[in-house]
Amino acid sequence: MEIKKKLRAPASIPTASMADIAFLMIIFFLVSTTMKRDQGLGLTLPAYGQSTVKVRKKNICNIWINAQDKIALDGKSVSLEQIRPILEEKLQQNEKLIVSLKTDKMASYNAMIDVLDEIKLAGAKRISLAAPD
Repeated sequence: MEIKKKLRAPASIPTASMADIAFLMIIFFLVSTTMKRDQGLGLTLPAYGQSTVKVRKKNICNIWINAQDKIALDGKSVSLEQIRPILEEKLQQNEKLIVSLKTDKMASYNAMIDVLDEIKLAGAKRISLAAPD
């Protein structure tokens, strides 16, 4: 007696509904995902083309950051921690004080942001970001 082998159908994965499942997953992730917006710097910039205004030198406090991230306030070298107390004192003496921040092209972005944070924490409302030469 001869034994016959049963022929098996080759194993296969049904892919007929695969596109539907992928499409539903894409829709689910698009609907349920939230995008975080960049906060950026909270500065109000003047409109382009406004005329310049003459300001008395006693109403300006200059802060410079050089290429090595060294900070100078009105020509005197200071550390980051010294900026806030000095500016708070100057702002108490002169309410119309404008703080002008100027950085070298090679200065790090972090140094500028750290100094800008200290200026804001000191309570300065009038801040000028000067363009590097």
